[in-house]
Amino acid sequence: MFESLKRKYLRGKLKDKRFDFVFDEPRFDEYVAFDCETTGLNPKKDEVISIGAVKIRGNRVLTSEKFEVIVRPKNQINKESIKVHHIRNCDVENGISSKEALERFLDFIGNRALVGYYLEFDVAMINKYMTEFLGTKLPNPQIEVSALYFDKKNDVFGSKNVDLRFEAIMKDLNLPLFGQHSAYYDALMTALIFVKLSKKHAK
Repeated sequence: MFESLKRKYLRGKLKDKRFDFVFDEPRFDEYVAFDCETTGLNPKKDEVISIGAVKIRGNRVLTSEKFEVIVRPKNQINKESIKVHHIRNCDVENGISSKEALERFLDFIGNRALVGYYLEFDVAMINKYMTEFLGTKLPNPQIEVSALYFDKKNDVFGSKNVDLRFEAIMKDLNLPLFGQHSAYYDALMTALIFVKLSKKHAK
């Protein structure tokens, strides 16, 4: 009930009715795992420079239905961020605008639930553009894989110390770590975590 009212409220603030479909009743027959690379770690002042996403249907990660864009920021990329994602300022010179990236991303995700690793940050970065260009925020349900993993490894009291580092989760679930660090490959690995945990939950 609350989520329905929240979605209705956010829909009412939408400036561009072309994206009204994002606010439809969420679908859970498919999911979208996504990740952003950014100029830094402050959602208030930093910008998105890359978005990667992939759809999930049932127990399958649909690599044929992927999303990947390079975004041209207004400001320079933080040097510390370059050390992490290796995306340089020269790499984003020919990227698309943040507005176009947002519109393409919304067309891709529709009203599907979003899956991510420390998803709160990525959603905050997308919402920065949602607010600027569309006057509202993402209404999509959000599924945090580190929380799923924590619940899976812990007892009913939540008293165990669980290693939630991305590499540790991948290793424990016996999943392949892709060497190339990018928004798309991070989204792909996150999707694999989600599918593996969903399978375990189904047993």
